[in-house]
Parts: sequence; structure tokens; C-alpha cells
Amino acid sequence: MGEYHIIGGGRLSGEVRVSGSKNAVLPMFAAMMLNGSESILHNCPLIQDTFTSIEILKHLGCTVTLDGNTVTVDSQGAYAWHLPEGFTRKMRSSILFMGGLIGRFRKADISLPGGCKLGIRPIDLHIKTLSAMGCSIQENGMLICRADHLKGTRIHLSFPSVGATENIMLAAVLADGETVLLNAAREPEIVDLARFLKAMGADIHGAGSDTIVIRGVKKLHSVEYRAMPDRIVAGTYLAAAAITAGEATLTDVCPLDLVPVISKFAEMGCHINETADKISLKAPPRLQFISKLETQPHPGFPTDLQAPFVAALSVAEGASVVEENVFNSRSGHIPELTRMKADIMVMQDGRNFVIRGTEKLRGAAVEATDLRCGAALIIAGLAAEGETIVTEGHHVERGYEDIVRDLRELGANIRHYS
Repeated sequence: MGEYHIIGGGRLSGEVRVSGSKNAVLPMFAAMMLNGSESILHNCPLIQDTFTSIEILKHLGCTVTLDGNTVTVDSQGAYAWHLPEGFTRKMRSSILFMGGLIGRFRKADISLPGGCKLGIRPIDLHIKTLSAMGCSIQENGMLICRADHLKGTRIHLSFPSVGATENIMLAAVLADGETVLLNAAREPEIVDLARFLKAMGADIHGAGSDTIVIRGVKKLHSVEYRAMPDRIVAGTYLAAAAITAGEATLTDVCPLDLVPVISKFAEMGCHINETADKISLKAPPRLQFISKLETQPHPGFPTDLQAPFVAALSVAEGASVVEENVFNSRSGHIPELTRMKADIMVMQDGRNFVIRGTEKLRGAAVEATDLRCGAALIIAGLAAEGETIVTEGHHVERGYEDIVRDLRELGANIRHYS
């Protein structure tokens, strides 16, 4: 399933371009079902989840071509609304096709989604909110969705779920009337999806705030769009430079999307320079501890960078506390990092970690249990003495276009074996 071999101890330095955003393009693929026309999406990351989305679109009857980082989808001939388990178990974002298919066909049959195992990840918000719009949903090993009359309504999310916000947006753009979504997710990827839908002719206002208003339109048209850069990839590569006492410049990146991340690097003693589309980081000889890092929905610290930051903090001077508030079981990287001689204690609730920084990690054979765990272990390997072997590398390929190529651009000694 793929392995990463890293020889640690080197100081990273150089410049690397950040790829397009995984979490932005995946809902856009579902949105391509809505216009019944051509969609051209530039800056797509060449990751496994992109390839899975392409397979799904072809299964639904779309014509798809991939040219470099540009995906062209013609959904005019789409005819299917059934997604079997063979597709959905590969990635959790397959649930977004529910909104896209209901919006297009007023029906969808979708197997329950898979993806990274991060604890309880209920889809009740998706079901409740789409039901409020007039969709009948039955669960019988699959989600059987039917909506003879899809209507706009007022919806309040009990939690600002990114996936539920995206599914509501997808279903609402072609619904009758106005949908007002309160306590909506505010992530930059939500804003990018709104821009993509508006470029199709959708009527959406308020994305990026906690209230999104969608007025249904009768029809959408063809679209050409460039996806935003991946802020999680950017944060990962900054962490790689930081843990090695290095310096790196990232290009094709949006610093405004990384404000909560950049502030934590500054707290760790890193010097940061920003321009409109570049970030440069210079790390101190040894990172400093963070008194408290709490993951929160945007504009808080992103949960997807918790594991890479834990890796970096494992060599920081002093003791740091990390609190995971988004997922109840995002700690798969902890036992693997301790195999590399990191000193990390998981509190009884499983959400709080105390990291006592050690001067040196040691290379070891470790296993990636999920996407961001794999990235964290690679980062740890860059700072460890000797060789680190990260197995189950297929998880990493779901979210990083070519992490080996990119880290080599910064001088890392890393290889990938299929």
C-alpha cells in the first residue's frame, strides 16, 4: 500500500508551490452535476480523492477528461443517481453527491460514506437539513433520497459542519424559493464553493459568514474556474520547515486563509513574511512550546493541521497542550510518534494531549492510520535521527499531490515505494 522512507537530520530550505485545495475541489465535483453542461476546473490536485471523484462522475454518466491539473466535466448526459459502496467507502466527501444529485434529479441512492477513521462522524445534520427542504430520506444500508418538491427554508445548524453546509448549498441552488442557513461553516473552502456556484449562475450571498442566503434559480450554465490553493498542504510544509530549524517559501498560497496557523508558528518562535500569494518561514534553532493549541471550526485552528503540529511540538522546548475539539478520535498519530521517542501523554478524554518536547526523535517503522497522521509521521521523520519508514502510505496520497516531490524541492531526503 506504499511506503515513505525518510532519512532525517537535514535542514529544509528552498521554495515550493502549493497545489490546489483537496477540500475545495471535492464539493465542486459534486456541484458539476447541477448545471447539466460543461465545467472546467483548473488547479485540481492530482490526488487519489480527485481520481475517485472522476470515477464517480463517469459512473453517473458524465464525460470527463483530465489534462494536467485541469478537469473538464460534461454532465449533460448524466443519467444515474446511485452511488454503490465501491465508490463511497473510499472517501467521506462522497456524501456531497447527495446534494448534487438531489439538486439535479430530485433523488439519490447513496451508500454510507467511508474515508479516514476519526471517530464518530455522524451525517445526521445532512439528513435533517435536507429533510427540512422537502426531501424524504430512508436509511436501509443506503440513503434513499426522494424530493418531489425541493423548497427553500430556514435552517439552523447545531454545529457549523462543513459537509452539511456544502450539501445544503448544493441542494438549495436549484430549489424553489429562498434558503437561509444559520450557523453555517465559515471555512475558506465554503467561500470557494460559493464562488464556483455563482460562476455557474447561482444566487448565493454571505459565504464566509455564519449566515448564507441561497435563492433558487431555474437553471445553471457552463463554468470555468480555478480552485483555491490548499491551506492544509501549506501548513504541512511550513511545519516541515519548522521542525527541521529550516526556512521555506511557499508560492501560490493565500496567507489570509492561514492566519490562525501563522499565529501559532509565530508563537513557536518562527519568523514569518507574507505577500499577497507567498509565505516565507524561518524557524529558530529550536521551536518553543505552545501553552494551548485548540482546534476549532474556522476561523479557529484547523483540525487537519493538529497532527502535523503535534509532530513539530514533539521537538519544541517545553511542554505544550493540544486540545482536539472537532473530532472525538483524532489521535492515531500519537502512539506512532511515541515509537519515535516523542513524549506525549493522552488525557483520559482522548481529546487533550500533553507534549513534552524532546531534543531528538529517533527513526522507526511507523504506520499511517489516516491522511493527516501520515503527513505528521513524515514530518517527524524529517527531524529524526536515522531512517523512518511510514507504511500505509496510500492515506497520504488522498490529500497530497506529490509530497515526495515537494519536500525534495526543500532538500528533504525522502523516497516513496509503491
